[in-house]
Amino acid sequence: MKNKTRIHLADDHQILIDGIKTLLHTNTSFEVVGSSINGNQLYEEVTSNKVDILILDINMPGKDGIEILKEFAHKGFPCKIIVLSSHDDLRIIKEVMKLGSSAYLTKKCAGENIINAILAVNNGEEYFCKDVRQKIFTTITKGNPKLNRPILAANFILTEREVEIIILISLEYSTKEISDQLFISSNTVETHRKNIMKKLAAKNSISLVKYAIKHKLVKP
Repeated sequence: MKNKTRIHLADDHQILIDGIKTLLHTNTSFEVVGSSINGNQLYEEVTSNKVDILILDINMPGKDGIEILKEFAHKGFPCKIIVLSSHDDLRIIKEVMKLGSSAYLTKKCAGENIINAILAVNNGEEYFCKDVRQKIFTTITKGNPKLNRPILAANFILTEREVEIIILISLEYSTKEISDQLFISSNTVETHRKNIMKKLAAKNSISLVKYAIKHKLVKP
């Protein structure tokens, strides 16, 4: 039998912790092994319980989420971290991702995303809820004269994330630039690129640009 993913919940509202627990109990591969409403002893609790994933609020009494992430980075991460926050400020998102978080969800979209986020993080991927991802992408591409709007990913065989990646490739962003701007790893960018090329039977980046122009994702 495969080992369960051991999860610790940290939020200053017990009612939210209870709600997430109820949701996670619907998946038999997850086990909630602890919870905290104060950040002061969180590192010790996570370490002693051999936690795989910490779901962490930014606004914690005692040590807040940023301080906790800094402590984990200094001492060594004992687990992967999903940040759950009421904020969608890109400066905060950038900071927590630089400090080692693997995912960022806003509280208003947590219910529909939390399980997918855990599965993605378990698979070594980064994860953002749709609202956050769209805000990041819109900020990057704002004012670019080559970008067509609106972008309707449902019209394509690509996922919404893959549409974003192919647009940025067509706008001449390098892998590192895409990685930096989307707050994801270069390996993740390359994985998306390979998946896109496979889906489109494309031989090179020029083929990707031609596809983007043909489907009016970007202007020639």
